Amino acid sequence: MAEHLHPYWRMQYIRTRKDPRATSPFAELLAAKDDKASLIVHRGRTCFVILNNFPYNPGHLMVLPNREIGELAELTVEERNEMMELMVRCQSVLQKVMGPAGFNMGMNLGRAAGAGIPTHLHFHIVPRWEGDHNFMPVIADTHVLPQALTELWERLEPEFKLSK
Repeated sequence: MAEHLHPYWRMQYIRTRKDPRATSPFAELLAAKDDKASLIVHRGRTCFVILNNFPYNPGHLMVLPNREIGELAELTVEERNEMMELMVRCQSVLQKVMGPAGFNMGMNLGRAAGAGIPTHLHFHIVPRWEGDHNFMPVIADTHVLPQALTELWERLEPEFKLSK
């Protein structure tokens, strides 16, 4: 008899990808000014850091420019510099708080490359642990995350204030 897993949270993800003309949900979260509800752990001068609401692994962060732009060439020098500094800072904070064995970092530019929101580029910082990927994401298209996002926000956000 087949087992069925029901990742109900995935429907929210699927529905957010419906209209290609829709504005960036990141811009809406940034404008909301409620960092905990928006899962924003740090606001910089030109960029911000947010927990991924649909993470690949616990602690999956994203670094984005405050402006909604889709191409690297559109970033100002200041935005590029702050993005790189924030990626380094994200790695440091995640190492301190979560102690991963490694990291995946990168971005997808354009829908064909896998960008779910191609109008607002973003870097992914994904903590990794030995053996962290089991059959669930491969076979069942389901991610098992052992920690609630709001609980993780409460652990990460204060560290960004301390790690300047």
